[in-house]
Amino acid sequence: MTPPPEPVPVPDSAVAELIRDRERQRTQALVAKDLERAARMHAPDYQLVTPAGRTFDRAGYLDAIRTGDLTYVSWDPGAMDVRVGADMAIVRYQATLRFPSGVTVRCWHTDSYELRDGEWLAVWSQATAIP
Repeated sequence: MTPPPEPVPVPDSAVAELIRDRERQRTQALVAKDLERAARMHAPDYQLVTPAGRTFDRAGYLDAIRTGDLTYVSWDPGAMDVRVGADMAIVRYQATLRFPSGVTVRCWHTDSYELRDGEWLAVWSQATAIP
């Protein structure tokens, strides 16, 4: 029996671009309240720390969006820097978040992604307000 072929490595630059696209899709799903799509993009053990220091797990975060306790009017990401490892990637960028109250928050956003069962899933997010 012949062993299965070795996986073909994907260049880091291709993975980095995939992560950038994934992050844009993830944030667009959150703004659109597309919770089914958002759930598929967040790992079951996902955790978020907001600029205010509030923490959410995946269920709590998506529930807050579902109920309207947390609503994004827009999420505008700037240029994204990405670091890539074998099964992990980190993306960092400045973003401008707008809320229904009229509040606008500029923040650094850092997201950790892990490759799980062939899918890149967000596992941690940390947002830090820019004064």
